[in-house]
Amino acid sequence: MSEISVPSAYSSAEIRLDEFIDLEKFPIHDLTNPNRASLVEDCHLDIKKWGCAHIPDFILPSAIKKMKDEAFRLMGVARRAHKLVNPYLTEEDTTLPKDHPKRFFEERTSSFINSDFLESDSVLRKIYDSDVVVHFVSECLNVGPIYRWAEPLGRNPYSIMNNGDYFPWHFDGNDFTVSILVNESNKGGDFEYVPDIRSPGNENFEGVKSILEGDRDKVKVLRLKTGDLQIFSGRYSLHRVTVTRGDSPRIIALPTYVKNPYLVNRPHHAEAFYGRSMQIHHERNLERPDNLTD
Repeated sequence: MSEISVPSAYSSAEIRLDEFIDLEKFPIHDLTNPNRASLVEDCHLDIKKWGCAHIPDFILPSAIKKMKDEAFRLMGVARRAHKLVNPYLTEEDTTLPKDHPKRFFEERTSSFINSDFLESDSVLRKIYDSDVVVHFVSECLNVGPIYRWAEPLGRNPYSIMNNGDYFPWHFDGNDFTVSILVNESNKGGDFEYVPDIRSPGNENFEGVKSILEGDRDKVKVLRLKTGDLQIFSGRYSLHRVTVTRGDSPRIIALPTYVKNPYLVNRPHHAEAFYGRSMQIHHERNLERPDNLTD
């Protein structure tokens, strides 16, 4: 008697998910598994309540080691940024009042290993290229369809923060980011965010200004551990990473997804994050459908 097959988003032609996810614990490939349904529901509720979902130990230690080894091999090509930026990564507009959020600048010191430098057998590349992961993230967000980002430099980079580095308050140019902590700093490196402080058509500059001036009432803090996964809407939520301390760098992988597969970063955004812009950034420098600054 032949084995009865069950509906699954995972086929033999797909990337081997069991190379980087414990499918017994997190059966994201099995659409009939009640544990998958519970995981999706928990993530969806957390996003609705807290602005992000957090799944501890989602990535296998063996896969994390491969990602960490890759990041260290590629440190020589990491793009280092040491510059003043505002939350929108735009140039200062001196026509605005001095206390306007667009005129609030902080020093950013951090590095990116851009997506175009990832190795051909990169675990991070496999995670990003997996259709199963895309479908899972889409269900957790309760948004669909979502797509892999066309952004050539920042679609799935590593972010590196060394001793004394700081990534100040900002908004993302993309819709959704999945963060995977690959290596913890000795101290600091906390992820702080204010969920959904702005929305399509509503910049809420007064709310952003209050956070920049030190209001902590709506600030949430997430302390990720190695192997943890976070699903987050960075376009609408103001966020930052606090100063890292110690010899151990904070390394985080950032698979990134969007609702419009055509859009990429604006040229100035790509230059601020990834050190350069490309022709595609200028060709697709279009108005955003949500009418928000980036």
